[in-house]
Amino acid sequence: MMLLSAAVACALTTAPKPPVKVVPDITYATVGKEKIQLDLVLPAGPGPHPVVLCFHGGAWTGGSRKELTTPSVRIPGVTTTPSTEVGILENLARRGYAAATVSYRLAPKAKFPSQIEDAKTAVRFLRANAKKYDLDPDRFAALGFSAGGHLALLLGTTDTAAGFDGTEYADQSSKVQCVIVFFGPTDMSLYSETPGVLESFLTAFLGKECQTDGKCLTRASPIEYVTKSAAPTLFIHGTMDLVVPIVHSEKMYKKMKDEGVPVAMHKVPWKGHGWEDKDASRAAAVATLEFLNTHLAAKPEKK
Repeated sequence: MMLLSAAVACALTTAPKPPVKVVPDITYATVGKEKIQLDLVLPAGPGPHPVVLCFHGGAWTGGSRKELTTPSVRIPGVTTTPSTEVGILENLARRGYAAATVSYRLAPKAKFPSQIEDAKTAVRFLRANAKKYDLDPDRFAALGFSAGGHLALLLGTTDTAAGFDGTEYADQSSKVQCVIVFFGPTDMSLYSETPGVLESFLTAFLGKECQTDGKCLTRASPIEYVTKSAAPTLFIHGTMDLVVPIVHSEKMYKKMKDEGVPVAMHKVPWKGHGWEDKDASRAAAVATLEFLNTHLAAKPEKK
């Protein structure tokens, strides 16, 4: 996931370079002795700013929020020469978006739904602190890669009835106004026919019962929560992805479209699960920015 996110960041760097404010290591929740943190990058100039919460990949068992702030120069294969380029958060901030990269508890120590509970808590924390950080509480987006895309989709489709909200900042909404997902799993039942994948990836995340109990897979599947009130969603997916086949995005795209949800699909031909190709990354970055500008940049009308 790090290769793709850094390549997308590189593709965004045609923007001007106004100063941004970086607020690292903000603790948004504490579970036991574990501090769960996010990093926030704020645009120059006054807000309130729309917010993009970004979630890293790593099969729910690994990865780090810091991947999304890593300059592309540090990623082998993306560039081999010294560079001053920065990560995806700063590039979003240059375009007027406050951007947060969010840690969440990892499996197998923390089983589902711990990860989506953390994601929702992060949304509510930022809303509760909107004045402090000059954020617009009515304009929140979720963006995620792979496992992080799965969490972004759950943010866009579930409400309190799903039981994933947790208890902190309960007076705030965990709703997001749009979602961008890079090759995220949407229907866990698709893995029931591939026992090797089920055992290798999902058992640590969902528990051993996912191998015998279909309801376990259903509960963790974003596609099961799609209604007409789901957030507008952009799917970005490589056509040759063998880890999360593109059918995941295609099925959920169709279901959302049938429900009347504003939805878009950006297919990346001949690419697998993440990619380094700069042209493909640039096209994905353009699609991302156009979607954000359509669904998040404009301030909502006052009623």
